Amino acid sequence: MLTRDERRALLFLAMVTVAGGVLRAAGKTGSAAGAGVVAPALAGQDIVQQAAQARRAQALARPLAPGERVDVDHATAEELRRLPGVGPRLAARIVADRDANGPFASLAGLARVPGLGAAKLRGIGPLVTFGGVPAAAAGPSALPVLIALPSGAPESAGSGRGRGGGTCAGRPSLNRATAEELMCLPGLGKVLAERIVADREKHGPFRDIADLARVPGIGRVRSERLRDLVTIP
Repeated sequence: MLTRDERRALLFLAMVTVAGGVLRAAGKTGSAAGAGVVAPALAGQDIVQQAAQARRAQALARPLAPGERVDVDHATAEELRRLPGVGPRLAARIVADRDANGPFASLAGLARVPGLGAAKLRGIGPLVTFGGVPAAAAGPSALPVLIALPSGAPESAGSGRGRGGGTCAGRPSLNRATAEELMCLPGLGKVLAERIVADREKHGPFRDIADLARVPGIGRVRSERLRDLVTIP
């Protein structure tokens, strides 16, 4: 049987052997100290990047603090997901619409994104800004009419509010109105209005509101929302 001193000697030799292996592994990776010990298959820089990504994901997952706002005109899809009721798909649609049609500038502009109904806009209104400007900076009258409607109620044809907050003088003709005249419609900014006119000139007049869905950025849902707000002739 080994004596107490012999057991200590063997334990010391084992520790020296392990330490030598660790140092050789760290030296071969040529990366951050300790990387070979934590995960020999990963370079030290990879570990640093993963840690940074984990910290960012944790920060984005936390609820908004009191008084904290999300700038919808600049936020990434990950940042938009901090808003209540905004999941990955809706956040991606918001960013895609912004990239295609420009900043929203207001809740009325944000309403052009499919999937953002009146109830959801009411919920996120106090939590967003547009280019740093709060949604209700000009008072309740600055909010789009659709937010004041009861949940599930149809949008009034008489409201006719567009992205810039203007009001249509009657129902504009889809086949005769200029881009400027079409911009009074809800959810239609300059880019989409110009696309409608360009499509009309290239492919001929719209025979039904459903034909409007052929315009890039309009889609079936948005075209149906405009059915009672325009005329076809």
